Amino acid sequence: MSSPAPWARAEPPSIAYIERLADEALGIVPERLRNLVDGVAIRIEDFPDDETIRDMDLESPFDILGLYRGVDLAHKSLGDVAHDVDMILLYRRPILDYWCEGTDALDAVIRHVLIHEIGHHFGLSDADMEAIEAEADIAASGTV
Repeated sequence: MSSPAPWARAEPPSIAYIERLADEALGIVPERLRNLVDGVAIRIEDFPDDETIRDMDLESPFDILGLYRGVDLAHKSLGDVAHDVDMILLYRRPILDYWCEGTDALDAVIRHVLIHEIGHHFGLSDADMEAIEAEADIAASGTV
């Protein structure tokens, strides 16, 4: 009988590790945007809660990688009373599942999801988010 492969005993990346990758990803988001998300909390959870699954009509908790919860900047007013903290949620287990099925590095997947959710905070279009992601990818690769 052969011994198990070394990865067979490996632990999946923890919430703390995903949090560290999200912090690193935030560090390479273009500064003009990064400065504007100062008040937005970034949380890592294993899965979306039951209310989110129900509200978004998800078939499975694996159907969502991240979520922006709050009022996007395009719809905020200085006179608005904040009812809750604006928050970006990254869902660890669906992200890991997506990562295992794909070819991108885990940090690139985290960066993609984070930028997409920041885009929702700003009310940006998908094209705008793709441009920001391309800029962050260049920064991550170290080429300018």
